[in-house]
Amino acid sequence: MARIKKKRLVQMAPGFGGFKPFGVLCKKEDKILINIEEYEALKLCDYEDLTQAEAAKLMNISRPTFTRIYESVRSKIAQAFIEGLPIIYEGGDSLIAEWYTCDKCEIIFTLKDGGEMNCPLCRNKEITLNKFE
Repeated sequence: MARIKKKRLVQMAPGFGGFKPFGVLCKKEDKILINIEEYEALKLCDYEDLTQAEAAKLMNISRPTFTRIYESVRSKIAQAFIEGLPIIYEGGDSLIAEWYTCDKCEIIFTLKDGGEMNCPLCRNKEITLNKFE
């Protein structure tokens, strides 16, 4: 029997739906699909400059699993660049962390499990849960 697939923790989903190449007419069915956990893996390693071990820990997965996800997204991006195909973000098997905004100092932050429900900067108890849709 197959092992149950673990949900990957994503800190924040992208604020846009993908990319389209400039100056190329693409058929509607020609596109590269990148799921949210692939986006997160690329962001953690190539944008935030974390090691694969550090990024795997943040995503709550093993390092070998992280490596497979990371190699998959890099291959897809290379294909999109070489073939001039649009990149579209899609779902995936992930959980998005809850982000809060302090009503007083307006910083955005996340809370650890069991953490106090107040702003880590000014200790204000009036915070708002952000809804990313």
